[in-house]
Amino acid sequence: MAKKEKEIKLEDLEEELVDSEEIEEIEEFSLDEISEEEEISEIFEEDVLEKEEVEELEVPKEEIIDERIYIIPLAKARKGPRNKRAKKAIRYLKEYMTRHFKPESLIITQEVNERIWSRGIQKPPRKLKVRATKNIDGLVVVYLS
Repeated sequence: MAKKEKEIKLEDLEEELVDSEEIEEIEEFSLDEISEEEEISEIFEEDVLEKEEVEELEVPKEEIIDERIYIIPLAKARKGPRNKRAKKAIRYLKEYMTRHFKPESLIITQEVNERIWSRGIQKPPRKLKVRATKNIDGLVVVYLS
């Protein structure tokens, strides 16, 4: 069975547009009216506003209880199927960190993940040097070192 196509008339569409939304009129202006100084000041104001927003978004520094550097062996990930090696390497990294830090929650940064997956799923690195920090809440964050 073929789908039936619904015919839409142009008049019906125009009526819907007029009924549903009102189009705002834009004021006309010429480029000659705006001086170069005004353009430059507007551009710098936007940059200043963007920088202020970035400064507000910075995360307040939490108190770090413990910080350690580890060289994690990931050679065990080479056992088993080739197409699961990088996944296994991530799993071994998590197990290693939970064994040594006993965290309430664990976060692996994007850098570490990208380093493991950098050569694809079949060839993760055999060792990985990482820096792990633990804060008061028991949150452990793993950074690339």
